[in-house]
Amino acid sequence: MTSVINVNLAEQSYEIAIAPSSLDQLGQQMASLKLGKKVLLVSNPTIFKHFGERAITSLRDATRTLSFANASLTSAGFEVASCTLPPGERYKTLNSIQKLYDIALENRLERSSTMVALGGGVIGDMTGFAAATWLRGINVVQVPTTLLAMVDSAIGGKTGVNHPHGKNLIGAFHQPRLVLIDPDVLKTLPMREFRAGMAEVIKYGVIWDAELFAQLEASKRLDQLRYVKPDLIHAILMRSCQAKADVVSKDEKEGGLRAILNYGHTIGHAVESLTGYRLVNHGEAVAIGMVAAGQIAVELGMWQKKDTERQNALIQKAGLPTQLPTGVDIEEIIDALQLDKKVKAGKVRFVLPTEIGVVTVTDEVPSDIIRQVLRGM
Repeated sequence: MTSVINVNLAEQSYEIAIAPSSLDQLGQQMASLKLGKKVLLVSNPTIFKHFGERAITSLRDATRTLSFANASLTSAGFEVASCTLPPGERYKTLNSIQKLYDIALENRLERSSTMVALGGGVIGDMTGFAAATWLRGINVVQVPTTLLAMVDSAIGGKTGVNHPHGKNLIGAFHQPRLVLIDPDVLKTLPMREFRAGMAEVIKYGVIWDAELFAQLEASKRLDQLRYVKPDLIHAILMRSCQAKADVVSKDEKEGGLRAILNYGHTIGHAVESLTGYRLVNHGEAVAIGMVAAGQIAVELGMWQKKDTERQNALIQKAGLPTQLPTGVDIEEIIDALQLDKKVKAGKVRFVLPTEIGVVTVTDEVPSDIIRQVLRGM
């Protein structure tokens, strides 16, 4: 059975479809959208080895119905080319995008064509950005294979690549035509990547969904997929995706409310950048950032200490770090914050919690408070 969440937008709404074994239905799902015949499937070598041929077979076997005036024509499936890019944030660069452009040109992708992102957040971000900029914008379909991508990065249309001095500084908003989530693919996900995804899930509990937070607290373990009951996995996917859809539907391009989705990301992105995207992954950095943001809120009298302790207990239960990596210079973090995309008039905007399920955005956080909190980590 497929669960569907609608992302309602003024220009191009789309569905998030969640169902076991739905990877084999990718082609038919895309055929129903009446997309052009040519598809470029983008993945990394590991994910492609697990799921690439299944995805390609589904696309090639799909039955497409084309409408002409008062008649319709049944056509064979999609014409599929594929490309694999190296995994990891350090490869999320314009050089990788150039490779996608080259293959798009070689296969004569047109404005009706589609790029399909089969992978985690890095593949999704790069594929989305390439689709946003090839021929001034072609279709993109997101097929996330990591928990983090399923609950967060595949939804909402944020695409981009990193600059050597900051994460996601180069990018565009480009909404997908479809997000297809197959929970079964999580069975091949490395334990560290599962934990990384749990950071974003905990984020939703703090910023939007107190009931999800309570469900996570009731689970004995959150650090490995095998210890999380299937009904909780379903709840995690449904509630997290619904939270993201609700926020994006209200604020597609981060004019206001959508900024709350950056909870934990302000300091988290700085930590990622300063460690060269090698020492900590995105979810681990977000976890560190949430600990810092929670403590900043306590120091400013905005959040109760018991609530930050509840948050940090969940982070630890998920096997995520709560302290800064050894050797990271606090003053370098302070400097890196000025490169954050959310800086306005020279002031860094922080998302800070006021209660479980509620946050606020402020640019009135003194640097001394930031230093004090980071020194305590």
